[in-house]
Amino acid sequence: MRILFSTTAGDGHFGPLIPVARECAAAGHEIAVAAPQTFQGTVENAGFTHLPFRDVPVDVMRRVYDRLPYLPRTEANRLVIAEIFARLDAQAALPGLIDILARWRPDIVVREPCEFASLVAADSAGIAQIQVAIGMSRFGSGFAAVVADPLAELSSLAGLPADRGATLAVVSPTFTSVPAILDAPDLDLDNAAPSGSDAGLGPIWRFRGPVEGGNGRLPGRWGNHDHPLVYVTYGSVTGGMAHLGDLYQATLHALADLPVRVLLTTGRGADRSMVEPVPPNAWVEQWWPQAEVMPLAAAMIGHGGFGTTMAGLVAGVPQVVVPLFAFDQFVNAQQVAAVTAGVQVLGGLTGLSELPAAVSAALDDPEIAEGADAVAAEIAALPELAHCVPILEELAGYHRP
Repeated sequence: MRILFSTTAGDGHFGPLIPVARECAAAGHEIAVAAPQTFQGTVENAGFTHLPFRDVPVDVMRRVYDRLPYLPRTEANRLVIAEIFARLDAQAALPGLIDILARWRPDIVVREPCEFASLVAADSAGIAQIQVAIGMSRFGSGFAAVVADPLAELSSLAGLPADRGATLAVVSPTFTSVPAILDAPDLDLDNAAPSGSDAGLGPIWRFRGPVEGGNGRLPGRWGNHDHPLVYVTYGSVTGGMAHLGDLYQATLHALADLPVRVLLTTGRGADRSMVEPVPPNAWVEQWWPQAEVMPLAAAMIGHGGFGTTMAGLVAGVPQVVVPLFAFDQFVNAQQVAAVTAGVQVLGGLTGLSELPAAVSAALDDPEIAEGADAVAAEIAALPELAHCVPILEELAGYHRP
């Protein structure tokens, strides 16, 4: 059968779709990925056919993003979720996705939760759909309330009742790599209390994603090799954010006097000048394979991005989570701390003074080590990802010959 995967132009949004798509391809199904035109290289580098839809004009998106550093965090998160994902991205993508569905005629659509155009386009075309989680919190009534107005507009543009999009977002079935122990409650960005209930949510299936093996290869030799290795990554895009330009140097400075070896990766948008001078106990790369680092890391520092956080949890590495700019980063940080798999450090740049104590706790507290091991064991006990394929086939009404 034909399976269309649909995503916004973000590595953290596309990443969780990739292993599911590869499992489906390995089972003999035809795969394509609908994504913005500018995301073509990323999709094709992952090995998939790219079916493009329109990007939001750069100047329009820039005007919205330029407002974010000056807004309170809750208001900034509402702006990203409602105005960028649910209105600008979705309305730009909708005509292209309607055309893609008509031309390519998939049997089912597999989407990431922030790509809303495929949500209504598939429903309007009578095509089954499922979402792949990109965080620890489910899309419940609290989130639906935040995007109700833009999804009403989107639903009407797709020829659906105005309340259809918000309803679909809540009841859509879900694949996730998150074990139940890490599930976060549905939160309302207006600071309403969590619902604490799965009532009304669609079915959820949990799977263990593939784990890329590594040999513990590091980029060089530095520091005292009797000291534990602390891996630091703030994701692939943080380095390009002007208001976080001091993050990397401040992190290295905070760790310079600890008896640790630090491997810091900056991702895109950062250059060497942002971290110099590099302390003797640190090594800096733009990128290094996480699979090579995890077998050696005694602790890790991250920003709460889903991919990075889950990689640490899968490996059982105690974490210090420093959420920086997105709502899900704060949720993930809170959940890691709640299951005692690590420590959260709040306050962004101003909170980095707490890093030495937090790293020491992650390295030395036996309760944190036990918590990290317990979560890793929960993830290892999940069914293999290959079991998702027959579920997709059933949802699509496909019967193998």
